[in-house]
Amino acid sequence: MNALRRHEMIMEALLEQKEVTVNALSDRLGVTGKTIREDLAKLEEQGLLLRVHGGAMLAQGDQLGILSAKGAIAKHLGEKAAIAELALSYIEPGDIIALDGGSTTLEIAKRLDNAPITVVTNDLNIIAELLRKDEVRLVVPGGYRVRNMLAGPEAAAYIRGLNIRKAFIAATGVHLQVGFTVYTNDLIDYKRAIIESSERVFGVIDHHKLGQSALRTFASLGDVDAILTDAGCPPETAERFREAGIEVRMEHGDAGGQ
Repeated sequence: MNALRRHEMIMEALLEQKEVTVNALSDRLGVTGKTIREDLAKLEEQGLLLRVHGGAMLAQGDQLGILSAKGAIAKHLGEKAAIAELALSYIEPGDIIALDGGSTTLEIAKRLDNAPITVVTNDLNIIAELLRKDEVRLVVPGGYRVRNMLAGPEAAAYIRGLNIRKAFIAATGVHLQVGFTVYTNDLIDYKRAIIESSERVFGVIDHHKLGQSALRTFASLGDVDAILTDAGCPPETAERFREAGIEVRMEHGDAGGQ
């Protein structure tokens, strides 16, 4: 098993359990404790976990664009709420939108009016939120459950048969060189299918994730029309992304404009 696959499996274990031990990971992956400790050190350097005595824990519970427990995670909730309000300004009556899985897209779902609009999502928390809004047409792809998400080849194939006007995409991090990234491979094909099937694609990314990267890239900067972020984004960070060819739009307006 190569290092990349071990790193993915470590992050998957952390998603399931929130904290893991070196001994448990050694047994699960079939490698020595020394190898696990080296892997944990590399993942900590990337800001993906925190090493603790005898093991590790997630650096941030909400980094993944995947919720590890039912319900929204409160970390950076103010920023996520502001981004959700900005996203709503791009949604029009009768729209067909896709909401990727994550805590920020869940905030969008909470704020959507109960009005005629089509929402495509594979996030079980978003589905539960929108079931209460009977005017919203909810479209759910098939697939198997991965934590709070539906995934698998059938889900991606279903999405590729749709015509989506606007997609709102989550990520663990967005980096100038490696693009939009996540921890594991489970949902990459689904995310790519959303991007390929949508007329316009918006990354909904709080400013803490800009300049960060995770293990797997699912989209380049050029695959996304704009990043929607919060007012905490440093102007120099926004400018670097704009110079790389992607628009950055913030709550309260900014030089890039809408």
